[in-house]
Amino acid sequence: MKEEKKINIEDEEQTSVPEENTENAENAENAEESATQESEEKDPLEAAQAEIEELKTQILYKTAEFDNYRKRTLKEKAELILNGGEKAVSAILPIIDDMERAIDNGQKTDDPAVLREGMELIYHKMMKALEGLGVKKIETEDADFNTDIHEAVAMVPGMGDDKKGKVIDCLQAGYQLNDKVIRHAKVAVGQ
Repeated sequence: MKEEKKINIEDEEQTSVPEENTENAENAENAEESATQESEEKDPLEAAQAEIEELKTQILYKTAEFDNYRKRTLKEKAELILNGGEKAVSAILPIIDDMERAIDNGQKTDDPAVLREGMELIYHKMMKALEGLGVKKIETEDADFNTDIHEAVAMVPGMGDDKKGKVIDCLQAGYQLNDKVIRHAKVAVGQ
């Protein structure tokens, strides 16, 4: 009998210990829940205020960043306007030098063929420099009349049906800068 009592006592002790543990665990969970509930009650307002402050600082940074960007782009635009022609002028300066040499040497010779050859060389050099800048001459020879690139200054009647609506003669060359017409070609058109 004593053994049975001991076993029973041990069983009771073993069962009582887990009951105490479960009670402590339940109490701890209840305490956590109440603390969480209290912190949740305080947190939404504090969290919202913290988020508002964070968003305010972000707005200030973005506003300052945008203002700096705007100032920088305005400065770059002003520099482009002032110095935008630098590339074109740099391309034309050697041609001006050639023209000055041609003028000086033109006084030393009476041969018109030499002067003509020099002028043609300078002209070709100028056209090459303009092509490097994106300028190209509008082709008018045997071209159909196109109001986008041509300007009709004369209508030539009696040229035949094969010349009707075609460019007969170019009175002034036209030029395009990167596919934008900067000067229309003035042409005579067959009627």
